[in-house]
Amino acid sequence: MAQQLICPCGSGVLLAQCCEPFIKGIHNPLTAEKLMRSRYTAYVVQAADYLIATTHSSTRKNHSKSDILEWSKSNQWLKLQVLEATENTVEFRAYFLDSRLKAQMHHEKSFFKKEKDSWFYVDGEFFE
Repeated sequence: MAQQLICPCGSGVLLAQCCEPFIKGIHNPLTAEKLMRSRYTAYVVQAADYLIATTHSSTRKNHSKSDILEWSKSNQWLKLQVLEATENTVEFRAYFLDSRLKAQMHHEKSFFKKEKDSWFYVDGEFFE
């Protein structure tokens, strides 16, 4: 990951000072929203191991590293828009171009669970 890039999560902060320390395992995100933003960034930078590691153990079996990597690589990630965040939910829209360069939008309300000092993605409700 390049040191001079603005973080894809939309914070306006450099990647190296925003989501990169989470993705590299240096720090844990302190909130569900920070975890969600770092997971979006992980899709952008194709950090599938981080996405698997931050998926809750109860739903991890539903996600494969190869599928995550394929989806991550086949799309051009454009923008993340956080619509609403509570302690354990984040509603967001992720904008991207698919493999045919067709504009797409993924709208989800994600559910998170904190165990000890770590947040995990459990699952989400998807909107059209």
